[in-house]
Amino acid sequence: MCGFAGVLLGNPGDRSPETGLALQAMSLVLSHRGPDDDGLQWIGPCGLAHRRLSVIDLTAAGRQPMSNVDGTVWIAYNGEVYNFNELRRDFGLDRDFHFRSRTDTEVLLHLYEKLGTDFLSHLNGMFSLAIWDSRRDRLLLARDPFGIKPLFHMEHAGGFWFASEIKSLLQAPSFVREADPGALFHYLAYNYIPGTLTPFRGVSELSPGTAIEIKPGSGVTARWCFFDLGSRPDNGMDEDTAVEESLRLLRESVRRQLVSDVPVGVMLSGGMDSSALTALMVKARGGAGFHTFSLAFDEPSFDESSFARLVAETQGTIHHEIMVTPKKVMALLPGYLAHIDEPYADGSAIPTWLLAAEAAPLVTVLLSGEGGDELFAGYDTHAAMKARMLYRRFVPGFLRRHVIARAVNALPVSNSKLSFEFKAKRFAAGSELGVPESHFAWRAVLTGDERLGVFPGASLDHPPSDSFFTEVYDACPGETDLARILRIDTSCHLPNDLMIKNDRMTMAHSIEARVPFTDTGLYRFMSTVPDGIRLPGLRKKNLLRKAMEGILPRRVTAKKKVGLEMPYSKWFRSEMKEFAHDSLFDSRILDSGVLAREGLRELWNSHQEGSRDNGRALWGILNLTMWYDLYISSGDYKGYIRPGRSRLEGE
Repeated sequence: MCGFAGVLLGNPGDRSPETGLALQAMSLVLSHRGPDDDGLQWIGPCGLAHRRLSVIDLTAAGRQPMSNVDGTVWIAYNGEVYNFNELRRDFGLDRDFHFRSRTDTEVLLHLYEKLGTDFLSHLNGMFSLAIWDSRRDRLLLARDPFGIKPLFHMEHAGGFWFASEIKSLLQAPSFVREADPGALFHYLAYNYIPGTLTPFRGVSELSPGTAIEIKPGSGVTARWCFFDLGSRPDNGMDEDTAVEESLRLLRESVRRQLVSDVPVGVMLSGGMDSSALTALMVKARGGAGFHTFSLAFDEPSFDESSFARLVAETQGTIHHEIMVTPKKVMALLPGYLAHIDEPYADGSAIPTWLLAAEAAPLVTVLLSGEGGDELFAGYDTHAAMKARMLYRRFVPGFLRRHVIARAVNALPVSNSKLSFEFKAKRFAAGSELGVPESHFAWRAVLTGDERLGVFPGASLDHPPSDSFFTEVYDACPGETDLARILRIDTSCHLPNDLMIKNDRMTMAHSIEARVPFTDTGLYRFMSTVPDGIRLPGLRKKNLLRKAMEGILPRRVTAKKKVGLEMPYSKWFRSEMKEFAHDSLFDSRILDSGVLAREGLRELWNSHQEGSRDNGRALWGILNLTMWYDLYISSGDYKGYIRPGRSRLEGE
């Protein structure tokens, strides 16, 4: 787990002292991602810089950028490929190459030499990488299929620039920070920026499972996907087979992801996914004694800490519990955004920061349960999709739209997490739409009209925000609705929301977060499981619950999903009211005209009056205003970047 940056110029003669200093600056702002070592190398027109967090082979032999024997191929790489030992063996790499380290980096380098770009399809892990091949005068950039590791790029000042974080690209010579209105408009729908968009004009993110080839002076000359997210159901499969095989593959994934030369712990929420990882880690190691970390809230509907404690006690882990309070949250605003680089309002981000800060002195690697809901159909929206079909079939349209809709809209506002009032209102409204549109509506923070109320300058030329979902849905017409919805979540929500938090908040503390549910072998198997087994009736996460029976306490396998979130709806009316009000209405983004003060005031007042719960929307806008002040109105983000701390100091 590391960070890298680089540039490909039109020709070697284009390199100037300014370009060289810029690459050094790009590396420096990534030091938190790799505090143990760093390297910078120019090879003809290509400059590569790397920051290393040592996890496998802690010696200097793992230093990057790394080259082949004759120096014609160089790699800068961020992540972990868990099947690297199998690849080294299966492709006979020891017969063809002399290895100088025990790292997965060197395996990837030699596998590329042997297979060319086809090597990407064999990788099982999380990664973003850059390979400069001077023999072919080609730069290769690639990102893992689930978007666990980030990779951003831009064409600027006669070169092609790329980096693990946006802030690194901002160091390029003469780069001017300008907000992208389209990205911000879509942000207000999702509370994250979707697709390949970023909040900065001219900067893009590489899509998950995608590779691009860049030639000096020519820009991107080829782009392709190297991993298929498609569904191929085996309708002859029975439930027992599905349970047994999915458990076997998950066990194998956990076993592979425990390979490390540094301590490994678990982010234990008390939900099904992280609890399963904890129990399987105990079995893989033949005992516990490792660290688990959980979060706690005073608001009962948001708190799963008792379930985390139960799992920790039954599995014998060394457990740590971190209380999340409004005071702690306010202390991290706006600074935590300096490690995200974009407006982002997933309510689990700051809690994850607090957990990582607690874990950093004890472990270098944390297992995370992200991806379990996308794999095993665990979200309420998955069950809602099936309920929608029955609702529309058996309840007449007039009754749905004029009786039930009015009744649910009259329900009093509740601050509880995923309350009946919240679910009923969302379901009734979304059910009148098409399948992907309803899936978007159930997740959307603000509707299009509501967004125009606070973002009046948004151009109507922007595609509708639900197009990020409908395009994925329409691209796989032969698959079932459930398979298509799961693909939307895997290719949109997982990389653009969950993995941002998972990567940035842990890397801010120089911790590597590993995600066993994104194992490619497990994913390919789950894509063959029929809908009736993956989601029988409205029973979410059916296979994982059955697989963990007898391994986890029944209280855990039978509990409903809660999910990690903060009770900001309540806090905005109490402990955080004054702070949030001042931060929202004193922001320079209001003076710029990007956001409308009156539209924002309407959201704030209706929330304070209790006539509507605008907590998610206000949290999203609060983070947008702070991001704007931090990155566009000023360059203050640099003052909040945490310096990396080497685990190898003193050795």
